[in-house]
Amino acid sequence: MIWQLCLILAALGPSLAHVRLAPSTTERSVQLFPQQQWQLRSHSSTVKPAQSVFYMKLLPVAHCEPEDFQHNYKVLSATGEVTFEPHLNHFGRTRAGGWASMRDLCLDEQGLPWRRLCNASAEWATLGSVNCSAGSQLSRQLNQLREDVQSRSSTAVALSKLRHLLTEARGQLAPVDVYSTAQIFAELLEQQQPTGAVSADLVGICREIMSSDEQVLRLSAEVNATNSLLSKFEDYMDALPPQLVPSESCGKTRAEADKSTEKGVQAVNYAQLGVQALMSSNLSVFYVNPECENITGIAIYAAGAADRMSASSGFWYRFLYANESLEQLRAERDLQTGTYLPTQLWEQLSQRGASYLVLKVYAHDGLFVERAQQRSPKPRSQVLSISIPGFEGAQLPAPLPFLLPRVGVSGKDSRCGYWNYGSWLSDGVSTCGGHNEEPNVLCEAQHLTQFSFLIGGSFTQHSAEASDVLLEAAHEQLLDLITQVGCGLSLFGLLFIFLTAALVEKWRSQASTKVLLHLCLALALQLLLFGYLGAEQLHLKQSWNRCLISGAALQYSVLVIFSWMLIIAFLQFQRYVTVIGVARPSHYILISALVAWTLPLLPTFLVVLLDADSFQPSQHQLKGNAALCYPSGYGLALGVVLPIGLVTFANAFMMLCIIYSIHRALNPRRQLIIQQLRLSVLLFFLLGLTWIFGLCSYMRLGIIFSYLFCLSATLQGFVLFVYFVLLNASNRHAWLSLICSRQMKINMPNAERQSMSTSSSNTSRRTQSSVKSI
Repeated sequence: MIWQLCLILAALGPSLAHVRLAPSTTERSVQLFPQQQWQLRSHSSTVKPAQSVFYMKLLPVAHCEPEDFQHNYKVLSATGEVTFEPHLNHFGRTRAGGWASMRDLCLDEQGLPWRRLCNASAEWATLGSVNCSAGSQLSRQLNQLREDVQSRSSTAVALSKLRHLLTEARGQLAPVDVYSTAQIFAELLEQQQPTGAVSADLVGICREIMSSDEQVLRLSAEVNATNSLLSKFEDYMDALPPQLVPSESCGKTRAEADKSTEKGVQAVNYAQLGVQALMSSNLSVFYVNPECENITGIAIYAAGAADRMSASSGFWYRFLYANESLEQLRAERDLQTGTYLPTQLWEQLSQRGASYLVLKVYAHDGLFVERAQQRSPKPRSQVLSISIPGFEGAQLPAPLPFLLPRVGVSGKDSRCGYWNYGSWLSDGVSTCGGHNEEPNVLCEAQHLTQFSFLIGGSFTQHSAEASDVLLEAAHEQLLDLITQVGCGLSLFGLLFIFLTAALVEKWRSQASTKVLLHLCLALALQLLLFGYLGAEQLHLKQSWNRCLISGAALQYSVLVIFSWMLIIAFLQFQRYVTVIGVARPSHYILISALVAWTLPLLPTFLVVLLDADSFQPSQHQLKGNAALCYPSGYGLALGVVLPIGLVTFANAFMMLCIIYSIHRALNPRRQLIIQQLRLSVLLFFLLGLTWIFGLCSYMRLGIIFSYLFCLSATLQGFVLFVYFVLLNASNRHAWLSLICSRQMKINMPNAERQSMSTSSSNTSRRTQSSVKSI
């Protein structure tokens, strides 16, 4: 309903920096998968192949054997009736201590796959009666690809197909899609030796996953999908430097770097410098061989300069050398993140076997999902990951510096911290904040973890506050009920306004009434469109064209309403504030109608033409009852929220001027004060200032604003009925005369009728002098 318009999010995720070296793959897998601590991964970068086989012989792994499983699929008929159909599914052979999902997709209410535990004694855990859904077409395709990968399909072909499916989805993924992608990653990367031929596909896949809805990534973290995906991606990238930046390519003369861009990933090869890069909007990877030109780091910038190179994704970068000046780097403007290994540190590491660097830059923290529900600091910078393949040891011989921009929000709890694949901590990391005038913060660490600059006092991503994640189901149901009741009352009020205009010729001939009727018509069209969308929700999910048309119509209706409210506010402002010298053009109502009904077509058509995909509901919305064909992302922000916000604040300013002007003109007697209060309430609803609550709800300032918005915005039509029909003496008397005309003539003496008429006329003049719109 209406409240959903202000809760469709497109939030920009916070960013982070994490630094790690990669000797301890097995140790990190224990952190990622605590239920499988005793398991070893055969592809560990720190265990030689012979050793790995030896350990596997010592620790044979038991398995749960394949087993069929009967469950029910939830089926929604064309009439909207839910039925259940039995289906025979299958659990494949699974390692003891692991979780298995079914062969055919079976999703719970949150869009996550039903899974079954193979316990430590290699026995299947009991799974009761299961009712589930089969998922979207994309989810079924990804699940089938996962099954194909398990049958040892080609890595390059499978990754290319996976990347194509995710690219076509345009970020509209379900939690199970992230889970399936992580499973495909795990299967493919363990089947074959790492090869640089698929590196661009891996970056492109992670880029698409990071473009997913924030709530989708949080839900997928419940099945450890984001941690698994992040771990597998980093492990694979760390194994590629010998192929991509071999020492044999150092010093080879080239006129310029080899550059190519495919599906949003730009590949740049500076072979002579010992650097190769894969850059995209959400994720970039830099492979460095310091032996070539003594390059040991990277700096990312938000603006260009003479010594910086541009990326097609909209940022600038330059390579940092081992003898770089840390103080000069710290003073640079527009730095988003940067790190390098100083000469002494790199020499010590190279003596211990280090040969390459792998630098990864994540644009935001989409893959770093915190699952804890306690109050903790919140990261505020890009993600920077440094890996040194082949390095053995848990302690750096000297501090490793990395720089992050000084954010606008800081306090005593602001500090550098690290990611432990569960939450952000700060012990063991030093923060050199310096003066507040310095643009960047210097962080240093000597242990091998992941780092970030943290802002204290923020809730984690899985906060208990409903407004920080999504409205809980109970709130959704109550808000829907309030919306339905309010819309029903508004439709009732608007109907009686139109009937009153048809009944009272003198009232409908007034210019103020004509403007009011235009606004009421726009409100009625919007409410009827909401009713249609609610009734046709199933068909809109199945038809993209109908979804696009209905979403564009809904956007247009909202903007038309605000156009009329802006015109009414301007006319009110002219009447009560700029009284002297006001000369309205002839046919100004016709001119106003042309402007109000045609101007909203411009932003509507722009969103349809430039960002049509934003009208499509997310997979998470399609799973529940919140699916609504309406713009999202930039389409919502620029095509709906921006014009609504501008009109709302303009109307608020003009309302304050009107109230102030009337207060100065009238004596502050008690009766006049009451009339001013009534006028203020009318203007608050008439000019759409109830949407201030909606904007606050959109900015997630609290659940209370969602309730205030539903209680006020949905009653706009009914409030107009109360003021312009029930409180208007002539209109009220016209209805009374129509309903009980004979009884009034018989029972009411002439003197009483005359007295009532006189009193009503006086009251009407006093009230309407303040209430009249024009």
